Amino acid sequence: QVQLVESGGGLVQPGGSLRLSCVASGFDISTYAMNWYRQAPGKKRELVAAITRAGNSAIYGDSVKGRFTISRDNDNNMLNLQMMNLNVNDTAVYICNAVGTSNFWGQGTQVTVSS
Repeated sequence: QVQLVESGGGLVQPGGSLRLSCVASGFDISTYAMNWYRQAPGKKRELVAAITRAGNSAIYGDSVKGRFTISRDNDNNMLNLQMMNLNVNDTAVYICNAVGTSNFWGQGTQVTVSS
């Protein structure tokens, strides 16, 4: 059974940091490009960061450049997102996505940035 399970979300104050993880099962992520998306209430789903299959190249949304870092551990079938200097506009559900011969989505993890 294919699954993407995100973890690491929570409540953090502005300026704080969080590290999100996404563990895949049922398929080998090394053959998939991996992405983090986010969706805030009333807003469209937004691409946060994307990383190539080998992990040697990544792109970021303009709003997170310089603050977020995407990484992957193909040996452990895991995707990560290190988020720093968070602000209230980063509040959203963060969703893991795998793109390859198929397209898989996780359920998401809530990140709330609030004082």
